[in-house]
Order: sequence, then structure tokens, then C-alpha cells
Amino acid sequence: MSQNSSRSAPAAWRMRRAAPGDLETVAAIEAACFPAAEACSAQTFAERLRCFADHFRICEVEGDAVGFVDGAVINARTIDDALYADASRHDPAGAWQAVYGINVLPGWRRRGIGAALMREMIALARREGRRGCVLTCKKEKIGWYERLGFRALGRSASVHGGAVWYDMILSFDEAGQPAGDAGDDSRSAF
Repeated sequence: MSQNSSRSAPAAWRMRRAAPGDLETVAAIEAACFPAAEACSAQTFAERLRCFADHFRICEVEGDAVGFVDGAVINARTIDDALYADASRHDPAGAWQAVYGINVLPGWRRRGIGAALMREMIALARREGRRGCVLTCKKEKIGWYERLGFRALGRSASVHGGAVWYDMILSFDEAGQPAGDAGDDSRSAF
């Protein structure tokens, strides 16, 4: 896994669906992106990959994984803390694509990879006929998600990792388009 610190845009990246063999890769990327109290364990990732590998997208640059996004499909408009640990709550027929985490290695941030991963997840939700996407984020990320079309719902009931989180939602209209501007991520940490 490359931690390239060059700030130039990657020549080419590719997005792909995760596979069970990606367990070590996603666990290592997660550990590099989140504090230990907030990071998902390898055991939990193993269960997620078993239950909903088709709802992971991995970004590769020159064959190296540099980021990923994942989340179950649920029927609630917000994410509760139990969802993070219980992959069996994934409902393939659910209404909402939850986004548990968007992870880009520190040396690859601020190049559009985070936004591209998020757009992949939004496109997946649209193709599958979901009502939209839901997630929680920290206060400083609200604007970044709003530029992707999400709307803030207020402080979340989630206390995952002892942090303060905010619920975000992106609802599709009748034509399956997100409400709001898709914007870029030039000012984000992703």
C-alpha cells in the first residue's frame, strides 16, 4: 500500500468492488485514517466483507489501494451505533445506502479521490433504486458533504468512538438525482 506524499494528481485511478481478500488492505487503510477508538476492527471488516462486499468501493492507483468507502443498506434515515458492529443488519432490499466510512490514505488526500469514492457510492445507491444515502460525520466535514448534495439533519444520537457526530442525508428525487450540487473536494481532507 503506497503512502505517496506527492501532491500532484494521480495519472489514473480505478474503482473496484471489494473482495474478501481485501480484508488486510481495508483494515490497514482504516487504521491510517481514523483514531483507534473510531476505527473498525479487522474482525468487523471481515463480517462486513462477508455480508456486503458489493457495497465497498476501493480506489487503486497503479495497482495500490489508496482509499475505500463502505456501508450497509438499511431502512433508517440515520445510522445508529449498533450498525457499525453488526454487519448482519445489512438489508439488501433496504431503502437507504449507509456510508460508514470514507478513507483515503494521508499521502493521497486533496486530489479528488474522496469525492470520487463518494460519487461511486451515490451512483451505486441510485442504480439499486435506493431512496438515497445516509451517513454521520464530524462538524468540520459537514460543508464537504453538503457540496456532494448531502443535507445536515443535526447532531446525531451516535457516540461512536466517544466523538460528536452529525447526521447527513442525500435524498434522490423522482428521477434518481441527488438534491444539491455535487461540487469538488478541493478544500476537504479526503
